[in-house]
Amino acid sequence: MAFSHSKRNTKLILVSFLLLTTVVLTGFLVTKLKNESRPQAVDLSDPRCTESNSAYLNSSLPIPERVDDLLGKMTDNEKFGQMMIIEKSSIHEVEEISRYNLGALLSGGGSGPKKDTPEAWLQMTNEFQAATKNTCLKIPLLYGIDAVHGHANVLGATVFPHQLGLASTRSPDLVRRIAEATAQELEATGIYWTFSPNLDVAGDIRWGKAFETFGSDTATVAELGSAFIQGTQNSSKGYFNVVATAKHYIGGGAMEYGTSRNKDFKIEEGNITLDEKTLRQTHLVPFQKAVESGVQVVMVSTATWNGAMNTSNKYLLTDVLKDELGFSGFIVSDWYAVYLVTPNRYDAVVQSINAGIDMVMTPFEYKDFIINMQKAVASGDISKERVDDAIRRILTVKFKAGLFDRPNPTEEGLAVVGSAEHRALAREAVRTSQVLLKNTNTALPISKNVSRIIVAGSAADNLGRQAGGWTTEWQGIDGNYGVVGTTILQAIQESVSENTNVEYNKEGNFPKNKTLADVGIAVVGEKPYAEGWGDNPNPSLSAEDLATIQKVKERSKKIVVVMVTGRPLNIKDNIDSWDGVVASWLSGSEARGVTDTLFGDYPFVGSLPMPWPLQ
Repeated sequence: MAFSHSKRNTKLILVSFLLLTTVVLTGFLVTKLKNESRPQAVDLSDPRCTESNSAYLNSSLPIPERVDDLLGKMTDNEKFGQMMIIEKSSIHEVEEISRYNLGALLSGGGSGPKKDTPEAWLQMTNEFQAATKNTCLKIPLLYGIDAVHGHANVLGATVFPHQLGLASTRSPDLVRRIAEATAQELEATGIYWTFSPNLDVAGDIRWGKAFETFGSDTATVAELGSAFIQGTQNSSKGYFNVVATAKHYIGGGAMEYGTSRNKDFKIEEGNITLDEKTLRQTHLVPFQKAVESGVQVVMVSTATWNGAMNTSNKYLLTDVLKDELGFSGFIVSDWYAVYLVTPNRYDAVVQSINAGIDMVMTPFEYKDFIINMQKAVASGDISKERVDDAIRRILTVKFKAGLFDRPNPTEEGLAVVGSAEHRALAREAVRTSQVLLKNTNTALPISKNVSRIIVAGSAADNLGRQAGGWTTEWQGIDGNYGVVGTTILQAIQESVSENTNVEYNKEGNFPKNKTLADVGIAVVGEKPYAEGWGDNPNPSLSAEDLATIQKVKERSKKIVVVMVTGRPLNIKDNIDSWDGVVASWLSGSEARGVTDTLFGDYPFVGSLPMPWPLQ
């Protein structure tokens, strides 16, 4: 139908008016939401802030009653602050904790105070906790960290073997004691939440997370994971030592090579195509055991199952984990995982929280998260009931951890960090995790009284390589800084008799005019790595390591190769020419455990936690 000029003009005016109105209203709504999420001074005259006799502050009352009381006093923004965990570096000033009612902080790999000393860590966490006293309800922070093999971000802490090495011991009691010792060192620095244990069942040695797991056997993963949880959490104090986290739910060990959504990775952030029966039989069992063992937090993986991200899979998170298994703690997303669900951050938050995520690891865009939550609840995209369920779960864990009641840690308690008792425990773990892969020509054990031993290799005098990833830095370190401990070279030097000459050259360049050494020890292996950066199509020794081994072999009567590695390596073409071969794994700070077995003070008792093809 044709319009006259007057009608056309009228319509254009009307359309323009409607567009203008829409823009103005949209701008007003966005501005309103942003203003509501901006820092607000605490109104100390608010009756909620002055009720010193509130039930939730009464430690003699049952936890559900305390939770109900606190939940009933909270505003929406206070709830949103509890539903996220942010990296501590995103805070520009400590006061932001109180301004935004932040409920959880974390140290990403390598993130900590300017100095890595225990004293500096304690001062930092105490300052963060003190900021919560300036909020109306004074809800304490949960501070989380990846203490996956000891409190290894802290200078002087005991660095235990990684989980794959511990799996070689097959000892739930040892794993429980290590978890308890780690919890004690965490507590001393004011940290009450660890992102461990890893309950992935690793099926591919090419995966960069293989060393973080208890191996490829479901029953072993479940048993040792349960022991780790019990050692971390169990306490006679009336509250948990430290809150454990079962990760990465679910099936990460079955991600397929070449399916990663990250262009820099091969497996991590990849796809799982298992049928549900296999997923349950192989990968759900350890989490079921974890729930039965009282785990309080479950972290969701960044994997996808048959094309759908675990982070937004309501069937896996709510129907299976919460309803079927009866998990009563809270579910936290992994680093940025929620925002991998869809490019639209608002939609990503809505889908993930409705699926069952209770706490979002943003880990930096917390203001953006608050705005999205305000909008989602106001519009009904996320119900208030779902928010209250998440808050109830989070607060329950905080009360169970004693955060409202336990005394503040003091510098006197820092004596436990790196204590002699803990280092002795780590040494025990190292020696019982050593796996003897080959022993011919009576190469092992080595006599402490031989005349001459030559030592070489990239990992012989390198604490960083012994410790692996998640040590001092996310990707670990390559060298002798940031870790207090004993290298394998030092352990060899300390183990032999005073009449034994130990010579060391990293590259194996020993004089050719000397008599052959009685024994040559080549300590070789992988450079440190973590997560997807460790995905490797062919895990094997480097050309430099192989050249070093050959040089040592030519200058000694017997050659012993010690493998410092986070997974089985391809040595099929080389092992026949070596006399002794030891899988030492990533042993941590106490290398005397390696020489305990090399020199026969203790027998080799470790067994492979996942297949290592040698022929």
